[in-house]
Amino acid sequence: MNKFIGVGRLTRDPEIRYTQAGKAVASFNIAIDSGYGDNKKTDFVPIVAWDKLAEVVGNNLGKGRRILVEGRLQIRDYEKDGVKRRQADIVAQNIEFLDSKNPASNRAADDGSPMDKFGTEVFPEEEIPF
Repeated sequence: MNKFIGVGRLTRDPEIRYTQAGKAVASFNIAIDSGYGDNKKTDFVPIVAWDKLAEVVGNNLGKGRRILVEGRLQIRDYEKDGVKRRQADIVAQNIEFLDSKNPASNRAADDGSPMDKFGTEVFPEEEIPF
């Protein structure tokens, strides 16, 4: 079984490009934290998304966004400048957005009214008309 599930934040904006056949490809890394206190460690995991998922990533994700990625591990061998190299990537099959596009919307409305975690204005019970 080849299955990856990880939650992390994008380390930079996704890089979108197109193959000669017109397929969209998005490449980006996510930072995944593990451990606590002095034992805290961060892994930087390269992710590749294809086709429609790549376009969704390119149009909606940016540096700092928190996502869940489901996919499979792919190991590629290639040669650069006469040196054989090997790279491991996660090929994304599903991506879930775990925070809002605008993190500031979780704090307060422009007029200073409090907002809930869904970006909806919160009213005190005494101000509700029913």
